[in-house]
Amino acid sequence: MSTAKTGDTVKVHYTGRLDDDTVFDTSRGKSPLEFTIGGGNLIKGFENGLIGMEVGEKKNVVIPPEEAYGQSDENLTTKVDRKHLPDSVQPAIGMQLQVKQKDGSIFVVWITGMDEDTVTLDANHPLAGKTLNFDVELTDIAG
Repeated sequence: MSTAKTGDTVKVHYTGRLDDDTVFDTSRGKSPLEFTIGGGNLIKGFENGLIGMEVGEKKNVVIPPEEAYGQSDENLTTKVDRKHLPDSVQPAIGMQLQVKQKDGSIFVVWITGMDEDTVTLDANHPLAGKTLNFDVELTDIAG
């Protein structure tokens, strides 16, 4: 039986959990995720965790932050005065906002804190700094 290797297009079912068992993503109830191992479209630790698996095999892949979304960078967090938010925005913890820079580029931030006068914006990926636990099942290797 063949095993998954770099360059193979594979299909997998997965459930991603944090260390506290909170599910942050799953393919269950949907079509399996299809991608090419080594294609760079997914986090490195997820792709590497499938290498050597056979079709039908299930396993748990534990991915440290360095092989996922990296460590959280405090330089990507800032407090802004609420008066700088558009009037249409009613801020709430966890809310996602798009911020336009002076050069016209747009990036995504999340509201991670608030008080009466300020809102804390965080441009880190929400899973930065977290160890990710994936239950994976390899359903197909296309070669």
